Amino acid sequence: MKDMTTSLSRRLADARRDRLTLDTLPPEQTPADASAAYAIQHEILNVCGARIGGWKIGAKTASGPIQGAPLPNIDLHADGARLARAGFAPLGLELEIAFRFGRRFDPSTTPYSEDEVKAGIGSIGATIEIVSSRYSAWPDIDKLAQLADLQNHGALIVGEFMPYREDFPFVAPSLRFSFDGHDVVEVAPANPAGDPRRLLTWLVNHASSRGIAVTPEMVVTTGSYSGMFFPRKAGTASGRIEGLAPVSVTLY
Repeated sequence: MKDMTTSLSRRLADARRDRLTLDTLPPEQTPADASAAYAIQHEILNVCGARIGGWKIGAKTASGPIQGAPLPNIDLHADGARLARAGFAPLGLELEIAFRFGRRFDPSTTPYSEDEVKAGIGSIGATIEIVSSRYSAWPDIDKLAQLADLQNHGALIVGEFMPYREDFPFVAPSLRFSFDGHDVVEVAPANPAGDPRRLLTWLVNHASSRGIAVTPEMVVTTGSYSGMFFPRKAGTASGRIEGLAPVSVTLY
């Protein structure tokens, strides 16, 4: 099993570095379970020589199971970044809310409580995630294989963070997401996970149980409020969530 997961993590890491996609996924390299997929995620970062700059977490429903992935620090970019479209295939864009903690959560044998985690939230900001895949057959690919591939992560553009507000309308904030000035939101703004703060306790304990500290420097992005937009040309994506600083990325 170790040889199989190492082989897949090496293939995925090489594909990320070379901006390529894998034509096939041999059945023997498909992760057997979520634990194997999460192990591959961290092997990818090791192969890339990257540290954890943040996390992406999400759920498909307000009460459904939670999944996540560490984000390589080399794939986090500041507001206004310019990125080559050719570096991502496919390329989807999502407008999200992210969190930073005001304290450090060290690895612990005792799970952190929801109250403790929520009390540790320090700041919030808007992000644009570039969703991408290392599999040419995406999205028609095994779900655990997608989880292993850093949950289809391409890059994260991080806006300016602001002090956390407990009364912020996390379930359905007012927002605008546009591409070259044209609105690209076709659904009512909402996070499928419901209130994204419910995801944070899972993340802290997921990392802690693996001996990983969650630190104030890490950006924790929590799923799309805008659906996913696939731009067909170069241009600038601009997001504005009311109450947060704007965020943008230019694709060339």
